[in-house]
Amino acid sequence: MSEISSATMIGSAQDQNAPLLRTEFTLESGHGPVAKAELQASAQGIFEAYLGGAKVGDDVLSPGWSSYEWRLRYRSYEVTDLLQNTSEAPVVLGFGLGNGWFRGRLTWSGGRAFYGDRLGAIGALVITYEDGHQQVVRTDGSWTSGPSAVLADDFYDGQTIDARLASDAWLRPGFSSDSWTGVTALDFDVDKLVEYVGPPVVRHEELRPVKIWQSPAGRTLVDFGQNLVGWLKFSVRGERGETITLRHAEVLEDGELGVRPLRSAKATDELIMSGNDDFFEPTFTFHGFRYAEITGWPGELTVDSLVAVVVSSALERIGDFECSDPMLNQLHRNVVWGQRGNFVDVPTDCPQRDERLGWTGDLAVFSPTAVFLFDSSGFLRDWLRDLDVEQRAADGMVPFVVPDVIKFLPPNKDFGAQDSTSFWSDAAAWVPWAAWQAYGDRDALAEAFPAMAAHVRRVESKLSEQDLWDSGFQFADWLDPAAPPEDPAAAKADKSVVSTAAVYRSSATVAAAARELGLDAEAEHFAALAARVRRAFNTHYVTDQGQVLSDCPTVYALAIAFGLLDEPQLQFAGDRLAELVAENGYRVATGFAGTPYISDALTMTGHLDEAYRLLLERECPSWLYPVTMGATTIWERWDSMLPDGSINPGEMTSFNHYALGAVADWMHRVVGGLAPAAPGYQRVRIAPQPGGDLTWAKTSLRTPHGDVRVAWEIVDGELRVDADLPEGVTAELALPGSDIEIVTGGQSVSRSTTSEVRSHA
Repeated sequence: MSEISSATMIGSAQDQNAPLLRTEFTLESGHGPVAKAELQASAQGIFEAYLGGAKVGDDVLSPGWSSYEWRLRYRSYEVTDLLQNTSEAPVVLGFGLGNGWFRGRLTWSGGRAFYGDRLGAIGALVITYEDGHQQVVRTDGSWTSGPSAVLADDFYDGQTIDARLASDAWLRPGFSSDSWTGVTALDFDVDKLVEYVGPPVVRHEELRPVKIWQSPAGRTLVDFGQNLVGWLKFSVRGERGETITLRHAEVLEDGELGVRPLRSAKATDELIMSGNDDFFEPTFTFHGFRYAEITGWPGELTVDSLVAVVVSSALERIGDFECSDPMLNQLHRNVVWGQRGNFVDVPTDCPQRDERLGWTGDLAVFSPTAVFLFDSSGFLRDWLRDLDVEQRAADGMVPFVVPDVIKFLPPNKDFGAQDSTSFWSDAAAWVPWAAWQAYGDRDALAEAFPAMAAHVRRVESKLSEQDLWDSGFQFADWLDPAAPPEDPAAAKADKSVVSTAAVYRSSATVAAAARELGLDAEAEHFAALAARVRRAFNTHYVTDQGQVLSDCPTVYALAIAFGLLDEPQLQFAGDRLAELVAENGYRVATGFAGTPYISDALTMTGHLDEAYRLLLERECPSWLYPVTMGATTIWERWDSMLPDGSINPGEMTSFNHYALGAVADWMHRVVGGLAPAAPGYQRVRIAPQPGGDLTWAKTSLRTPHGDVRVAWEIVDGELRVDADLPEGVTAELALPGSDIEIVTGGQSVSRSTTSEVRSHA
């Protein structure tokens, strides 16, 4: 068992805000020099660890947000270097604590401390000497605690630091202060402690301002040129007791900071200056912002005065895409930044307002894009473990958000008490399947399978006698662009059609997963369920001709992309979808459910031209409309900002929501021409389908077997495709108008064709 399991969770005896905890110890003699030292640490709240006067690790916001009732993750740090040359003097081990997700504000309800009202740290420093002897320093009742310079800290509201109270004296041996007291042992079950599976949150990069100016109201505004997630950092010297105030927002409105979309979140940091040289970095909060309003700055504020620190889970970028259209390239960059900003330990819906929750529906549809852009394997596996424990505690129900903090709230007036809901709960099946396709990790699929199966079994129990999911609350095609701002659920698509289509897809997915894992009985059960639901869908929702109930783009997109239709209904549905897209001027007419699948549905039924026109449309609503408005991330609503520059009047208006960026998956596979033909890209499909006015595109991916690169260009009507394949990987090369060619790995491939190469503009 890990040494941290024998430590005690301790907190400040006076229950202070952002307390500091410390102990002193001396290295044991007679065992030679320190050969290895490891610190295992966690907290109720978020922690920063210090050893020998230095901060331990480059992570921030640890231990992140997990389902704290059952899982509290701990980090392990290699700290051998911090104990060199310390044999003669005492060494200080300390922790600084912040509220974080544990005790801070969560949800739009105004509630806080849902998991507990006492911050605490738990840790064990394991020191191994040259002769093999071990010394262990644990958190226990002998530690002391005292106040920090942090007067307030909250993710939604921001952080206040009083530099007059800042001192590193507590990190030096022999420190004592009248304001310091003992600690309290907190009631904590060490069996909750688990090691991290996913990556830590880290400082990703720093951005300098691109512009500083005075607003019409005379306020100082700073533009960092990119909607990001993190905080501001600077050094400054000003009059003692004076305050610098930093307000954050994603957009401007009428020339001022646009804070209405933040709802109740204050997103405001403060530094009370000491009169000396002060350093400010509020690491116990984070904000989603591009712009900052700064008041109280002493002297002239310049672009060299401060930086924006971008924070994100430490995900390795593995997938790239670029093409001849600069607008599409910006769209793709927006998708990347949207994932980076919302993958902050938990896959959140948005990073700025009083929400920032792990909404399951967003990830369900975005996961194929997520696993391509970044190595998200550990990140998703860790989150799926939280989904599993939440689901087990809720009789198989996958909640709206994971970790599930909504369960602590009164039933919502719109959806009542939580229950299984299509697309959102389907994350249990769709997310691990996307990870399996991308990474081919059979152990991860096997670990996720019980939750996959439990979700579908629960939904199976909710089907009508006709095998339809036509009861209960459903988000369905949430945020249909035709829905009024005050009623985002008022979609054109019939909710039971959307939900029943999702049941089929999840049943078929779980059946396929069972076959991969050799679970024959489960495979047979879920395949039979999928067949029943498919028959019911066609019987009750599809006419003999092929018209789908509610006759709108989303229902056709789902029926086609999920494989619910056979000929001749399939072709009619594709033609009807193309007709509806054209009638709407190639502007988007789908919400959360239909948008990720409409491009594939058009492509599968021979309407590639329409798919490209839909992608390349610039009028609102469209993927490129936000780009024309200067967006640097994906918006929650197609019209989060109206053409006149005003903010959408709806209550939910985020400018950093990754869900609608799921179109990047289609861009990778169809425009770029790179897709898995077997799990983990052991076999790949190279099948670019040029269209629009694009003249070239290139896509690359670091697969578990090596790098795959695909590039194509059109010159004088000829399509030329070049591809690089790693050893051991076989490719299916499918060029327009040509038969499929099987190509072995370990080589570069060049092919040309003039068949079906044309402009689709």
